[in-house]
Amino acid sequence: MSTIAISTAAWAMAYTAIFLLGISKSGLKGLSIFNVTLLALAFGARESTGIMMPLLLVGDVFAVIYYNRHTQWKYIIRFMPWMITGILIGVWIGKELPETQFKIGMVIVIFISLALLVYWDRRKSKSVPTHWSFAGSIGVLAGICTMIGNLAGAFTNIFFLAMRLPKNEFVGTAAWLFLITNAFKMPFHIWVWKTISWETLIIDLKLLPAIFAGLVLGVFLVKIINEKQYRQFVLVVTAIGAVVILFR
Repeated sequence: MSTIAISTAAWAMAYTAIFLLGISKSGLKGLSIFNVTLLALAFGARESTGIMMPLLLVGDVFAVIYYNRHTQWKYIIRFMPWMITGILIGVWIGKELPETQFKIGMVIVIFISLALLVYWDRRKSKSVPTHWSFAGSIGVLAGICTMIGNLAGAFTNIFFLAMRLPKNEFVGTAAWLFLITNAFKMPFHIWVWKTISWETLIIDLKLLPAIFAGLVLGVFLVKIINEKQYRQFVLVVTAIGAVVILFR
């Protein structure tokens, strides 16, 4: 891929995508589908995954540094083994899985999960799912989706919302989860899928200002949004994101 051949429109979409990535990584969860879609439109679906990976890690490192004190490790320990399993499955099936069937299945699972979350909210129930199958099924799906298209956000949002994590704990716990899993994915992108190269890294360097701007704005927005508004925002954006997945 040559940076010379990239159009102005593609750069505009890429900068917008990475700006939204920064906002998402600094706390406003649920925006990942929009930055993934924009970057795919700018550079192509497969190529965009390699371009995004190093920038995801930049956002993860920032989020871990800023929100580390809020991390709840018991949820990471419960969820991460399943997500790692899903990543390995995603590496294996990434080139063979029919995209249409995959998207439809993913959207159905997201909406069923969201419906359950809304139902629990309306009941004002304080109980959370404790059976291993909940973390297991959501974690494996998150791992597959993050490997194939950097789209784990919807499923991790569902898990952390179901655990009723407060805003800052939600962000801090998700930050460490994604730092670990994205670092785990890097070698597969470099040596198996070969989606990361010197050319993609040059593009990443040019996009760095966008992610830093998004990170700063995201921190500000998280501070002014209260707990109820934050939970509602994540629910709504996750639902919108599921529709976007279906039609992208």
